[in-house]
Amino acid sequence: MTEKTCLNCGRSSDQAPLMTLDFRGETYYLCPQCLPVMIHKPQNLVGKLPGAETLIPANHDH
Repeated sequence: MTEKTCLNCGRSSDQAPLMTLDFRGETYYLCPQCLPVMIHKPQNLVGKLPGAETLIPANHDH
């Protein structure tokens, strides 16, 4: 069995809680600290998450 690790920072479930992310028929894991990257800067996941280049950052009206 492959160890579950955060797709962004690489921490394991022994180091941080991991959330399951299902995308394009595959399962990935993301820690809570890296969740803002997924929301605000998904371009930073290119090369780590196949298809990340198609994700659109959240638009906030601050």
